Amino acid sequence: MTANSAYKQYRDNSIQTASPEELTLMLYNGIVRFIMQAQRSIDENDLEKTHSSILRAQDIIMELKCTLNMKYGISHSLSILYDYLYRRLVDANVSKDKEILEEVLGFAKELRDTWTQAMKTAKCQEKPQQIAR
Repeated sequence: MTANSAYKQYRDNSIQTASPEELTLMLYNGIVRFIMQAQRSIDENDLEKTHSSILRAQDIIMELKCTLNMKYGISHSLSILYDYLYRRLVDANVSKDKEILEEVLGFAKELRDTWTQAMKTAKCQEKPQQIAR
């Protein structure tokens, strides 16, 4: 088994066994990773890789938007934010603009960090309930 196929198997297993919360975190991390790849590709003047990386970030944003539970008010706000981020990525892709990518990267990192904190908070609140049972 090659190292590459072993990593792919590990990654696939991680995705299949992750909780919904962990999957969301993986998606946010993916946006950050692909935007950073696009920024490096712009520096390297690799337009094909820039395009591909931005498209991957756009796909993740659309996945996050499609999975929103619209019963909650926060979902409407996130939907609007995801639409904005998607449009900004389209703009960045057309113009190969690192400043736009930096703007979207800032939002993606903030979403990821907020989600990480929410997961920690939920886990702390869950522990006392488990002990009480």
